[in-house]
Amino acid sequence: MKDIKNIKTQKRTRIRKKIRSKIIGTKNIPRLSVFKSNRHIYAQLIDDETGKTLCSSSDLSIKNEKKETKAKKVGNLIANKAKEQKMKEIVFDRSGYKYTGRIKSLAEAVRKAGLKF
Repeated sequence: MKDIKNIKTQKRTRIRKKIRSKIIGTKNIPRLSVFKSNRHIYAQLIDDETGKTLCSSSDLSIKNEKKETKAKKVGNLIANKAKEQKMKEIVFDRSGYKYTGRIKSLAEAVRKAGLKF
């Protein structure tokens, strides 16, 4: 069982590195990085030129919801924070995860809230 998990983790890490070699966030067009665990989902906007996180959001405070609805709420939160900082465009970094389920829900919520990528 542990070997399978390590293989999955290694595969995701390899895909993540490949994606990150092509995606760069700037102050005007930051990178939206997504991380998901079994229970929670996290999103942050990163300026790679200075190496700083501009804003972040997670579902730690959201209780008694399904995982996909939590992801949608996190997408709305991060989009609203980005709008407050007058950002209109971002680069989406899925961090090696497949574009389905919670990742897709978060991305669609960000698009619906008005950010372009």
